[in-house]
Amino acid sequence: MLLAKVVGTVVASRKEGSLEGLKFLLLRVVDETGHETGATVVAADAVGAGPGEIVLFAAGSSARQTTMTDKRPVDAVVMAIVDMVAVGDAVTYKK
Repeated sequence: MLLAKVVGTVVASRKEGSLEGLKFLLLRVVDETGHETGATVVAADAVGAGPGEIVLFAAGSSARQTTMTDKRPVDAVVMAIVDMVAVGDAVTYKK
């Protein structure tokens, strides 16, 4: 899993039928301190995340292992909304 910040949404009015009902988020990967690294990912949202939130996402075959994405052609899925990140004794992110 990787950390990312939700920076937007992606809307596709025409898509493959098995993708119907999925919400797509635009994510920017962040490091352990919350600083954006520049990489951008489109991910299906399995947890109801919103803009500005820090999330955990999985990519590759792991992205198809949630109830919402099972047997769907997705390459990334938001699996958790992060409440806090601590590195050593320092809290680097708190919601």
